[in-house]
Amino acid sequence: MLGLGYVGLPLARLFATKYPVVGFDINETRVNELKTGEDRTLEVDNATLRAVLKNESNDAAGLYCTRDLNEIKDCTIYIVTVPTPVDKNNRPDLTPLYKASETVGKVLGRGDIVIYESTVYPGATEEDCIPVIEKTSGLLFNKDFFAGYSPERINPGDKEHTVEKIKKITSGSTPETGERVNALYASVITAGTHLAPTIRVAEAAKVIENSQRDINIAFVNELKKIFDKMGIDTNAVLEAAGTKWNFLPFKPGLVGGHCIGVDPYYLAQKAQEYGYHPEIILAGRRVNDSMGQYVASEVVKQMIREGIPVKGSNVLVLGITFKENCPDVRNTKVVDIVRELREYGVNVTIHDPWANPAEVKHEYNLDILTSMPATPFDATILAVAHEAFRDMTFNSKLVYRVKTFAPAR
Repeated sequence: MLGLGYVGLPLARLFATKYPVVGFDINETRVNELKTGEDRTLEVDNATLRAVLKNESNDAAGLYCTRDLNEIKDCTIYIVTVPTPVDKNNRPDLTPLYKASETVGKVLGRGDIVIYESTVYPGATEEDCIPVIEKTSGLLFNKDFFAGYSPERINPGDKEHTVEKIKKITSGSTPETGERVNALYASVITAGTHLAPTIRVAEAAKVIENSQRDINIAFVNELKKIFDKMGIDTNAVLEAAGTKWNFLPFKPGLVGGHCIGVDPYYLAQKAQEYGYHPEIILAGRRVNDSMGQYVASEVVKQMIREGIPVKGSNVLVLGITFKENCPDVRNTKVVDIVRELREYGVNVTIHDPWANPAEVKHEYNLDILTSMPATPFDATILAVAHEAFRDMTFNSKLVYRVKTFAPAR
């Protein structure tokens, strides 16, 4: 297993219940933490992780974590679960995939299978990744080694829809390889599998899953902008419309994270290479990418209406992670709110009990508080609906809710 992050670790843990698994990651700190049975992403609880950990690589079922390339050279199946981000211009960045493919190529043997889980555009596995493996290994694709693609379906922070409970798409570079890949996943995924006819079909299926959600969220975000101008409660409108059996229950909010806010750009880029400009996909992206700026401007307008001086004001932002009840700060759009408010001369304080302050500082150069400040604020923005904020009393003149809480269970 190459990559032991939000996607790789849960899958490695699951496979380790039946097979000997070697988890490889280049991050020494991450590997050392996992060896002690600690998962900072909170995707695998410590007791569950420790139950499958072993302190050496051998033929017994269990998970051994390492950053030593020599310790994965005897594997016969390599599963790549590295991230696929976009650059500052929203262009797909395949650098992690290229490096992971080079790593595999250094240890790959004849008859081995390489399975990719990273979200990509159709064709990336066979057109971009496989040539890197061939060049590094000196082996020939579909003769000396084979490939599969089984897109990740991890939902960070979701303890109900865990990896084994979500149906898995599988595929292979040959019909025989597809059957082998499918059988491997079917042996641990209790929800079942779906064997796609080709790798390109499986890649396309994954990338449209999140593009579809992105477009639907963009629609309700646009509705919020319209209804705000009309003085209508958007949530009340959606609740009323939701009484129809086939109405889709999407809610307005910030769209960040490693999937929904990124994947549509992969599909759009590939479409443009084929001479087609995707209008709806990119329009949805523009709407969702504008929401941080919109929230900040709405807060400023409300402050002015309430007679609160904007410049030099103190505003508390609750939450910096990309979603509720999760420590994941990748591609969080809360930073857009913070940056826009600072353009107005606002003093912004960020509080998030879930986020890692060092990680936020490294990624965004922002300081956060993990405990609630006692001082009063001119305004509070509930940016992320963590359960920890549900019963909180806000010591502010104005409260703006970006996202409402899910119903209590």
